[in-house]
Amino acid sequence: MIATDQHAESLGGAQVSIRLQKKFLEKAGHRVSIVAPGMHRDHPHDPCYVDLPSFPITVDREYALTRPGRRSDRILDAEMVQREPVHVVHIQGDFWGAVIGLRYARRHGIPVVLTFHNNMEFGLRKTVPFPKLVTKLLLSIEGRSLGGQMSLLRPDAWRYLNELALRADAVTAPSNHFAALLRQKGVAQQIDVVRTGTDDDVIDDVLASVDREKTSRPTIVWMGRMSHEKRVLEFLQAVDASGANAEVRLYGQGLLLSRAREFVAKHRMTDRVIFSGKVPYRNALEAIARADALAQTSIGFETQGMTVFEAAALGTTSIVCDPAIAAELPEGVYVEPADDSVAALAETIARVVDSTASGELTRPSPNAAESLRQSAQTARMIEIYERITA
Repeated sequence: MIATDQHAESLGGAQVSIRLQKKFLEKAGHRVSIVAPGMHRDHPHDPCYVDLPSFPITVDREYALTRPGRRSDRILDAEMVQREPVHVVHIQGDFWGAVIGLRYARRHGIPVVLTFHNNMEFGLRKTVPFPKLVTKLLLSIEGRSLGGQMSLLRPDAWRYLNELALRADAVTAPSNHFAALLRQKGVAQQIDVVRTGTDDDVIDDVLASVDREKTSRPTIVWMGRMSHEKRVLEFLQAVDASGANAEVRLYGQGLLLSRAREFVAKHRMTDRVIFSGKVPYRNALEAIARADALAQTSIGFETQGMTVFEAAALGTTSIVCDPAIAAELPEGVYVEPADDSVAALAETIARVVDSTASGELTRPSPNAAESLRQSAQTARMIEIYERITA
């Protein structure tokens, strides 16, 4: 059973990871149930989904919240008793999904794997006005929901994560740099690194079907949630400052979408910048495969940075602003700005565009990213499941 904060069909990197995990676990012969808050918009349905009663928490109704407690416990138990026995509870969330999953595992004596996706301390600082107050509130709710506090860390975001880790039989992280940060902050010491892989089947299909004919000008794609921590406005500033003759396509939605559109209109960039909206996973991979470069612009926030791994698997160069993410990638599949400034990013964009137009920038080989495929990562996760259930 996988328990998570948001429905697997909602927008987000963790959700992509969960859908891939389910697919490849099922291909390996395992049964999967995904427990999450029910969605409040149309979405694909799958018999594996266990949708709990919820209420929307964003204006676009993309995300929802289920209140952990006796009511959600009863509903979950009633649903799961109709399914095959659960051997492992895999927590793929940090908030209400984590609490609901941990309560279920404790009630039924089932071992727990906990995967951390969220740099919570950084995220709270970037997204809420009073992060310390919010952290204290979350710690209080967590303690009441899980039957008391166990952590000896000081009361901050890392203590919140440590409370979850202390209740798990195994802890995993999607990258070496995030695992190192969790160890440094005292969240957990024994951490297995299991990345979100790229979908073997879709990658192979896209590589076989996408036409990569040379276009009139180089193409750069940017993908993700349009929010402050993703640095979408800084990216547009860099595109403007670079003066590069390139077509820039932005995929995704978010709170900063209107500001991004205003910036493009104000700086007369509509002939170069196209907003392509939210697209299905397959279409996103096709866009990456056709592009000359992918721009990944967040710094210090991503615990993996999935799109750059997909780009590597598709043979597309990435512009990677976060040195920690760059260090996770094979050599030869990315370029990195000199520092975290808009000027350095603008210089890198101009260099990539110029070298692409002149033919000097060659595509990396997809073979360099074979170990990043989901089949390899699922095999690693199954080893962990077998270890804690032995």
